[in-house]
Amino acid sequence: MSARRRDERSLKERLALEAIQLREKAKRLPAGAERDELLKKARRLDVASELDNWLSSPGLKPPS
Repeated sequence: MSARRRDERSLKERLALEAIQLREKAKRLPAGAERDELLKKARRLDVASELDNWLSSPGLKPPS
């Protein structure tokens, strides 16, 4: 078994990089279902990044 290498980048960095890569791949595709799916996934990664920002913000209060 090979040892897994830990990614030192933050979750936000990894999400942003993946979204950029998906958008670049989508640019090279003709309009259609595959391109649309890549763009949807990139948008979901953007939302995940925003949620991570919100959840890790110092002003976030626990539910009451």
